[in-house]
Amino acid sequence: MELNKYIDHTNLKANATKNDIKKLCDEAIKYNFASVCINPFYVKYAHSLLKKSNVAAGTVIGFPLGANTTKIKVSEVKQALKDGAEELDMVINIGALKAGDYDYVEHEIAAMVEAANGYVLKVIIETSYLNEEEIIKMCEICKNNFVHFIKTSTGFSDTGATIENVSFMRQHIGDILEIKASGGIKNYDDAIALIDAGATRIGTSNGIKIMEGLK
Repeated sequence: MELNKYIDHTNLKANATKNDIKKLCDEAIKYNFASVCINPFYVKYAHSLLKKSNVAAGTVIGFPLGANTTKIKVSEVKQALKDGAEELDMVINIGALKAGDYDYVEHEIAAMVEAANGYVLKVIIETSYLNEEEIIKMCEICKNNFVHFIKTSTGFSDTGATIENVSFMRQHIGDILEIKASGGIKNYDDAIALIDAGATRIGTSNGIKIMEGLK
């Protein structure tokens, strides 16, 4: 297993500076991680640092609450791609899902797929707020719209990724979609347990620690 290629090296802190993003990108290049995941403001800068590497520049859409309108999320996607993003982690409208407005959620995801134009789209469903029925519904919607990943969490909610939720999601998507586990993944053992449960990507700010645990 090339554990490094499972990792999205992440800094989504509100107080992250340009120097912090340079450090993140330098580390990602050193370890040849799958991507960095950063706030949209830094995408153009990160792209300039990563363009000669195999590390993708990733960013977030509608983050962290998911409560922007679809039109705004679409504009965020277009700007991110213009700035050099190759992977997009989009938060669903959680309130709409909880209210049973599945049509809205599905139409929004379809709009994201269209705007992403083939680039990697990861749909963040924020599992800590959802019951089993809602998780199953999101698995169905994501399968129907051919997104690349269904993602557990923003890392900003009550609970992050759990083995139980990743395993449950894998049961309901089969091998059709990939799963990104994110939130609260602190070390090598956490990462391996989630991969064993079915995750194919790990979103974490502890990528270096995880790799040092591998050694």
